[in-house]
Amino acid sequence: MHKTTLLLLGGAIAAPAIAAPPAGTVSITLPRLNVAEYHKPYVAVWLEPVGGGAPRTLAVWYDLKKRGNDPGTKWLADLRAWWRKGGRSLAMPADGVSGATRAPGQYTIPLPADVKPGQYVLNVEAARETGGRELVSVPLTAGARTTGKTELGAVAISAR
Repeated sequence: MHKTTLLLLGGAIAAPAIAAPPAGTVSITLPRLNVAEYHKPYVAVWLEPVGGGAPRTLAVWYDLKKRGNDPGTKWLADLRAWWRKGGRSLAMPADGVSGATRAPGQYTIPLPADVKPGQYVLNVEAARETGGRELVSVPLTAGARTTGKTELGAVAISAR
């Protein structure tokens, strides 16, 4: 092993700055599926720091009106990745985060302005009753986009 010595003359070493994530929006497309029995998907959208750390839920769409023995919250565990990353500890309905399931179409979610500087991954997960489950991830940078194969269509990030 070699020992390295650094000689600094009249200056300082600064760590490279990690910029704040783009303030902007996330566009999510729920495709129209040609199936016999269509149910609107449950969807979770969250940010995760690249190096690890607490995830931040941006949106959860589920059956808000379902009551009784099987309330809509019972099926949130079907969003497996989100559920394991912290969804189970989130009290529902969560103000500013939870909402009703959505029909096929394109939807926009604002990115929070108070995200600390760092590198993040945006995750979008969808699960449908008598249907499939899909998770897509994309780096949180303006212009980043990905497309799901079945339950999710295009997911894109745009700057304000």
